Amino acid sequence: MTFAPTWRQGWTDPVTNGTTELRLKWDQRHGQAEGPGQPARVLAENRHLLPAAGEALDLACGLGANALLLAEAGLQVTAWDLSPVAVQRLSELARERGLTGLRAEVRDLLAAPPMASSFDVIVCSHFLERALMPALATALRPCGVLFYQTFSQTRITGVGPSNPAFRLADNELLRLLPQLRLRFYREEASLGDLGVGCRDLAMLVGERPR
Repeated sequence: MTFAPTWRQGWTDPVTNGTTELRLKWDQRHGQAEGPGQPARVLAENRHLLPAAGEALDLACGLGANALLLAEAGLQVTAWDLSPVAVQRLSELARERGLTGLRAEVRDLLAAPPMASSFDVIVCSHFLERALMPALATALRPCGVLFYQTFSQTRITGVGPSNPAFRLADNELLRLLPQLRLRFYREEASLGDLGVGCRDLAMLVGERPR
């Protein structure tokens, strides 16, 4: 399986200085994309850690590869993104696949983060907004699970944002989510044979304590 992740910074774009321009930018990108792509590696490789049932959130879902996997696993899925184009395309794809348990919505995550204790599973891939991290942890119900993946500042390839502010420092992801019990973590940086392994990424699966 190959992975072709997209990435995005926080909703407030330092170049355009506003959500309207950022929304238009992502509308254009999602409108031109061929399809949803592949689920995040942290979710695809740790799918066995999903509960058998429950409510899941795909945060900053884009075209919804993560949301589709969650729905196909039998979860009731809410998918949020700032882009109406992404939400419309994901909704159409869910209908085509008969995934009635998937609901996609346009939502500004910084203006309206998830409520406390509202989801059993949250997936967030390639969306880094450090101020949102505490809300992600508290939005999980007891024993709920967060699957998180984004780029690290140790760059091996040219993939991902060039601005280091939009990439995680070494082990930063662990420090940003101290409320969760660690169930899986991977961040290989520049250690060993750079031609193999998991490079440019930090991946975490964390569980909210009971």
